[in-house]
Amino acid sequence: MGTGYLDQLRQEAFEINMAIVRERLVILTWGNASSFDRANGILAIKPSGVSYSLLKWQDMVIVDLDGNVIDSKLKPSSDTLTHLEIYKGFISVCGIVHTHSPWATIWAQACRSIPILGTTHADHFNGDVPCLPYLEKDKVESAYEKETGIQIVEFFKEKKIEPTHIPGCLLSGHASFTWGETSNKAFENAIALESCAQMAYYSISLNSKIEFPYYIQKKHFSRKHGSNAYYGQS
Repeated sequence: MGTGYLDQLRQEAFEINMAIVRERLVILTWGNASSFDRANGILAIKPSGVSYSLLKWQDMVIVDLDGNVIDSKLKPSSDTLTHLEIYKGFISVCGIVHTHSPWATIWAQACRSIPILGTTHADHFNGDVPCLPYLEKDKVESAYEKETGIQIVEFFKEKKIEPTHIPGCLLSGHASFTWGETSNKAFENAIALESCAQMAYYSISLNSKIEFPYYIQKKHFSRKHGSNAYYGQS
């Protein structure tokens, strides 16, 4: 595994981290993104507490699946253990984005799932974006970040939710995580999640009794996802 290869992984993670700032999903240091190479079991992630205005692609920290830092003098994001548990639990995921974007965070702080109310939501998420309950006190005090990742994976498995069908969630009192088959896809899902959160808030304020038909939801999601997808160019 040469230096050039590691640099390529760093650059990929750096571009996504800068993109979430550019799209105003992150202010200050309220967020992080990672890119995962599943074949070699390593990921590149933003260093902890480093201002985005000072961030360079060389600063991205390479970490293995046991959380060991490879070839870096900087500490990885404090959320690294959460990313690792998601990568371990969701085998199709190779990119994760965590932000405290305003609209998604509003729903998280209200401990509310983002309901599916229309086709815009259905194009990206095949159902409500779930808001997971608060972590128990002992888990927060013992291994907060690791337990957060475990909670996300276990919730999706217990509810039998396919993580590629609903590629994101909220954490009560916290914020959002999105993921994807690539870091670019995780970034796209983060943008979609924030937009859907905003639209849902205003939609409910106008009509609190919206009932979006499941057959339309199913049609719109299947147009873009799965073996029968036909949206876009072949």
